Amino acid sequence: MCGIVAYIGPKDAVPILLEGLQRLEYRGYDSAGIAVGTKNGGIGHRKVKGRVADLAKALPARLKGGLGIGHTRWATHGEPSDENAHPHLDAAERIAVVHNGIIENADELKDTLKGRGVEFRSETDTEVLAHLIAAAVAQGGELEDAVRRALREVVGTYGIAVLDAERPDRIVVARNGSPIVLGIGEKEMFAASDVAALVRYTRQVVHLDDGELATIRADGFRTDTAKEPATLEVEPVHYDRAGFEHFLRKEIHEQPAAVGRALRGRLDERFHTARLGGLNLDAREIRGFRRVKVLGCGSAYYAGQIGAQLIEELARIPADAEPASEFRYRNPVVESDTLYIAVSQSGETYDTLAAVQELRRKGGRVLGIVNGVGSAIARECDGGVYLHAGPEVSVASTKSFTATAVVFALLAQHLGRLHDLSPADGRRITEGLKALPGQIAGILAEEERIAALAAEYVRYPGMLFIGRVRGYPVAREGAQKLKEVSYLHAEAYPASELKHGPLALVGPELPVIAVVPDDELLDKNLTTLGEVRARRGRVLMVGHRRTDAADDVLLVPANEPELDPILLSIPLQLFAYHAAVALGRDVDRPRNLAKSVTVE
Repeated sequence: MCGIVAYIGPKDAVPILLEGLQRLEYRGYDSAGIAVGTKNGGIGHRKVKGRVADLAKALPARLKGGLGIGHTRWATHGEPSDENAHPHLDAAERIAVVHNGIIENADELKDTLKGRGVEFRSETDTEVLAHLIAAAVAQGGELEDAVRRALREVVGTYGIAVLDAERPDRIVVARNGSPIVLGIGEKEMFAASDVAALVRYTRQVVHLDDGELATIRADGFRTDTAKEPATLEVEPVHYDRAGFEHFLRKEIHEQPAAVGRALRGRLDERFHTARLGGLNLDAREIRGFRRVKVLGCGSAYYAGQIGAQLIEELARIPADAEPASEFRYRNPVVESDTLYIAVSQSGETYDTLAAVQELRRKGGRVLGIVNGVGSAIARECDGGVYLHAGPEVSVASTKSFTATAVVFALLAQHLGRLHDLSPADGRRITEGLKALPGQIAGILAEEERIAALAAEYVRYPGMLFIGRVRGYPVAREGAQKLKEVSYLHAEAYPASELKHGPLALVGPELPVIAVVPDDELLDKNLTTLGEVRARRGRVLMVGHRRTDAADDVLLVPANEPELDPILLSIPLQLFAYHAAVALGRDVDRPRNLAKSVTVE
């Protein structure tokens, strides 16, 4: 969840580390710190509770050097504090370590080290690594060998960068379950937990695999296995707000372009299907699958619910979605005729990656739908589809959620045309997909009205979101967005379940946000809204037509019924954003959350 950046080369490392940490702050922002190899052969360091800006203010002007490591933290072990911030150093301040992940046997290792006389300065699991590596260095040999020996004692996940004051010509990095990417510059090298920290300096990157260690020097790198650099497709401008007050609003407004990229080159208008060559499955193999299981966490899971419905509707293959975090722990039955699909914006979500690895171990066929090119899930899966949504910096997912739903529509169309979806219906879905960017732009043009409604509704202590069948995953995602960025209580229920308990909550103090597509269930949904208003509950309906059954209506243009959930989600993103702004929340960095969940 945290952010790591490292640099070695001819320049002063400090400004490079600070800029990298600022670009990574969406991965963790409760404390930050850097350690720099100084000219006198020591390690200068500073770390503070708070944001990267607080760290920058606290740095002494004399702190300079040509190599260094930095970290911005999302707390797991130990509360946010100066002492618990990274980097962590050994007692002699020779070894400095930054770490993402969780050391599961940290308490056991601490007890052993305390028995050797080691005194700990923090509550973190990471400090264990600094002392283990220092002990291994004292035994002699290269820094790389010392890091390997130390990591053999560790149970858990890690992405680390290690600095040794007595070896100022190198930085050692390693990963196991938490991403590390190398950046190749001109007589300089970088490492980071996310390419966001690298794009200003290089387009050439190398992704480390789990269990792999690498050494970076100013003149190059060495890894455990031979690797060819990949070229980044993103530009530094993608990580700027481009005049928007918040990344979240910018990314909401980027959705027409993001959907266009997700569709580009993938619509086969001759055969009314989709071109998805990355699946690595031929038609005969696809027809052999009898069930589809979608796995994801958070918004990826809700997008997976939309995807499962699309697959059932268009391909007539039984499909369902499940949280990856639950799937991996329930000893699932893995069936040879089931196609498994893992969904993750970052491609590094730990629970989803662990589920993929368990499926592969048991012989399951797994496809990935991810945004992060070269990510761990993308590399672990048998095939898949990239979203091409572009970098998403705000913690709350918007354009990647929408792009995921669009990719699922393409996949469902592809599967359907290999089964029983007629050419006419294939053409209908193609035309609907082509209309999406323009329709999304039309919804975004109504932002002022959505903002006004959001400002009214924030006076309530919470909200109940409801939807039926196609509308239910949209309601779940809408509630999630509101919770994430406004901190208002929100929960989602199937509209059909309202009478079976949640209706007891409805009244003047609990408004209902209803997702009501103009489909075969319209009359049933309107009846439900009547039940809410009979209990004096205020109703905000997101749908395709005006009705007296709701107090307020946000109109959304209709597409094909199967694709309507994609459009119905957009107003709820803007509603959550403007609710958060009205309440003065830190929109891009909501409390207690980080963008990429790479720990359990």
